[in-house]
Amino acid sequence: MRGDVTLRDVAQLAGVSSRTVSNVVNGYANVTERTRARVLQAVEQLGYRPNLLARSLVQGRSGQIGVVVPYLDTPYFSELLQGIIRAARVQGYNVLVDQTDGDPGHERMLITQGRSRLMFDGVIFSPLGLDQQALAERDPGLPLVLLGERVSQGTFDHVGIDDVAASREATEHLIDLGRTRIAAIGDQPYPTGEAAQLRTRGFREAHERRGLALHEDLVIPTPRFNRADGAGAMRLLLDRPDPPDAVFCYSDLVALGAIHELVSRGLRVPQDVAVIGYDDIEDVAYANPPVSTISPDKEMIAATAVERLLLRIASPGPLPGVELRAPHRLVARESTIGR
Repeated sequence: MRGDVTLRDVAQLAGVSSRTVSNVVNGYANVTERTRARVLQAVEQLGYRPNLLARSLVQGRSGQIGVVVPYLDTPYFSELLQGIIRAARVQGYNVLVDQTDGDPGHERMLITQGRSRLMFDGVIFSPLGLDQQALAERDPGLPLVLLGERVSQGTFDHVGIDDVAASREATEHLIDLGRTRIAAIGDQPYPTGEAAQLRTRGFREAHERRGLALHEDLVIPTPRFNRADGAGAMRLLLDRPDPPDAVFCYSDLVALGAIHELVSRGLRVPQDVAVIGYDDIEDVAYANPPVSTISPDKEMIAATAVERLLLRIASPGPLPGVELRAPHRLVARESTIGR
């Protein structure tokens, strides 16, 4: 790959005009998907990278987007970030990453300060510490796309999956295997726990649809979706006189923690207790046993978030908020179906 590849070189290889290449690179929408794919293939083949300094001088932009997530040590976010960085790089954008630790003050600062005071042209944001009312106070001049399972109500651009349906499918998978005392680990019954609440809703719907009694005492809240919380919740469940025979965990890290506690108690997975997680992080395919999970299309989530953000950056006026959903699938592994 050459360092002096020009926009004209890309246009010649793709068989389009230089203007069309410029539209694709800058994220404008007036290009067909077929043409866009041909241009992006030529961009990758030639190793073309736009001159960000020249573009920023002409357009008054930095050529950088921000990605704000609660935790960088969570594999789901690190895997999602890889996809966002790849998608942004193809469009000639650099990515700046910030970790909020779910701190409401820090999250509020990032979305209420105008972009003239920040180092990026727009933000892809996975909020944890802010509720709907706080999110509504964002700076209207800052292009913003939300990730996760927030309910945007048409106020924001929001990219996620059908969280209720996915959680229902995970629970129905356990019910269809003959499990009757199914626990749920990860509920978060407070204003900023919307993702967890949607998963609890799917869990409940599965019981209703299959005609299985729901054991309310088996729905265990956790402050975070991590291994320690999963192990702690599983410990509480196993100390009860009538423990569960299956567990739906609201993240794969929760599932790994739960399995660790089960094995430490001498129980077999899935013979004694079946376990299913959520997110399909790389680790669960190599766990012992490999963990069943809900697998969101992370590449599509990343690409869609970048595409929508660049559209907002390029738009001269406000755009209505849209709900964009990526597909998901249930991946059945040994933690529920055995060998």
